[in-house]
Amino acid sequence: MSGVAPRLGLPLLGDGLGLRDEHFGHLMRTRPDRWGADWFEIISENFIGHHGWAARVLEHVAAHRPVVMHGVSLSIGSTDPLDRAYLKGLADLAERVKPAWISDHLCWTGVGGRNSHDLLPMPLTEEALAHVADRVRAVQDILGRPLVIENPSSYLEFAASQMPEWAFLGRLAEDTGCGLLLDCNNVHVSAHNHRFDPVAYIQALPADHIVQVHLAGPSDGGDHLMDTHDHPVPDAVWPLYALAQRRTGGVSTLLEWDASIPPYEDLLAELGKARLHRDLREAAVA
Repeated sequence: MSGVAPRLGLPLLGDGLGLRDEHFGHLMRTRPDRWGADWFEIISENFIGHHGWAARVLEHVAAHRPVVMHGVSLSIGSTDPLDRAYLKGLADLAERVKPAWISDHLCWTGVGGRNSHDLLPMPLTEEALAHVADRVRAVQDILGRPLVIENPSSYLEFAASQMPEWAFLGRLAEDTGCGLLLDCNNVHVSAHNHRFDPVAYIQALPADHIVQVHLAGPSDGGDHLMDTHDHPVPDAVWPLYALAQRRTGGVSTLLEWDASIPPYEDLLAELGKARLHRDLREAAVA
């Protein structure tokens, strides 16, 4: 899509953390100027239709920091019709939270009305690309904002695929005007699992559509890496992150940690490594 402004007009938020219930108490009893994170990302499904303690924490956080909504149930690649009830829930939550943007994954999560709760890989074909592009446009029309699509981790590929994932995502972004959430950990995981070059992946994406980067730590299963979000960011991911920052000129960073969640201060220490690697990149360029 020609004429799309860099970052799609979306802000540079800085360095953020996922808002997880393990840290609700800390955030509620700590002054916002001591939170140490520039912004927070929520899992949309954890807050849609909820009006209890979690909603109160989210309201407090959103009053002091930018918030991004990140979903796992949009199922943009499914052959089922778009879930209008789910989209209304997203829109209602967005009205309450006023997120900087809304994101989800290039995947399908179910079919026949059943949700597998897994981010299942796409057949990367021309037909699938046209199908997903139509659905992205429809979702953007419903939400009244650009949708941001994340590259998933994957553990198998379709023999019918006609293009690499980076080409699929790049064409999707350019055709629909959607944003891209570049998960550097997912690139690392999928590159290991499918034996492709992760640097080539990141270099091939349209940099002006990348609005956010994810960092996380996988589990090593030997032949395969598993995207478990329960370890520190591995050494192999940091050069990919530095490359993404160099190509984009600087983009919002989010540390994901969803299992075996450490104390809040430990998360801040891990997030601080992102700034260190950006500083090293800038020093190398200078």
